[in-house]
Amino acid sequence: MIKQPKIILSGGGTGGHIYPAISIANELKRRYPEASILFVGAKDRMEMQKVPEAGYPIEGLWISGIQRKLSLSNLMFPLKLISSLWKSKKIIKKFQPDVVIGTGGFASGPLLKMANSANIPTVLQEQNSFPGITNKWLAKGADKICVAYDDMDRFFPEDKIIKTGNPVRQDLLEIDSKRNEGLTTYNLDPEKKTILVIGGSLGARRINQLIEKELTFFDKNEIQVLWQCGKLYYEEYKKYDSTKGVQVHQFLNTMDLAYAAADVIVSRAGASSVSELCIVAKPTLFIPSPNVAEDHQTKNANAIVSQNGAKMLQESELDEKFEKTITQLLSSEAMQIKLTHAIKKLALPDATKDIVNEIELLIRRN
Repeated sequence: MIKQPKIILSGGGTGGHIYPAISIANELKRRYPEASILFVGAKDRMEMQKVPEAGYPIEGLWISGIQRKLSLSNLMFPLKLISSLWKSKKIIKKFQPDVVIGTGGFASGPLLKMANSANIPTVLQEQNSFPGITNKWLAKGADKICVAYDDMDRFFPEDKIIKTGNPVRQDLLEIDSKRNEGLTTYNLDPEKKTILVIGGSLGARRINQLIEKELTFFDKNEIQVLWQCGKLYYEEYKKYDSTKGVQVHQFLNTMDLAYAAADVIVSRAGASSVSELCIVAKPTLFIPSPNVAEDHQTKNANAIVSQNGAKMLQESELDEKFEKTITQLLSSEAMQIKLTHAIKKLALPDATKDIVNEIELLIRRN
């Protein structure tokens, strides 16, 4: 066995691609304390900040996704792609990795393509029920594809697929014992119900508009709101942080304590959020984003809702149904128990270990 494997991880653009990569890196480091681990991301994206904060070096590529409408960025895409392929080749030649892992997002495309060209084993980790363009593009060259949903052979070669689930932060595996710590950390009243609102790492405009509109309703019903409005919207909504019973955060750094303190969670249905919420097992209302490829957030949420593990409202239903749904979730103990039991059954808490087991097999084979 290699004493000190060299591993490159690539993925980013959103927390949904970055945090799984960091979880995988942490597990590799736990098994191989002397391993050399390098991340590759897209310049100017959030991975350039979040990865160093997690203690890993990162190289940035000049790459971005293709926009749906004609733009200068699209016209620059061929140039960016050539630049990123060239830089990826240099990174791989210099670092000499034993294995390269892609967790989605456009930065992983050029890097894994160049790893394939150099005959270096590659692993894809696909979080969603509907894969992104990058992972579909890379699937043919990958050695293994770790997925979180059934029926992924519609998109990927069946013989490469391993259902592992999505990596989640290990501090979420035991949140029941952290409730008091969570209430104290966020200065919440234990006598009142608490709603945790999470719209993804960048934020969700429609969810933020909804919460703003419902502040009077929350106040009237003595409901506390722990509101992660996201980086893109913090300046617009931070003014409500001084409202009684409302806390507005750009980002929640102690997510485990926020989950522990919550009675009900309102969330987008990005793949990482769905996987975390299965483990956290609190009554959840999904509001999927309609602005994503192939409406995959609705599909992600439906995988839980169809098993009676959560509630879901489309954005178009919010004005009519939100207050009634949230009241039921907060007041019906029978519904809370039913949802909690059902969602817990869908959790795959060993995902990170199972993915790293597959990576280890490739390292040993190399």
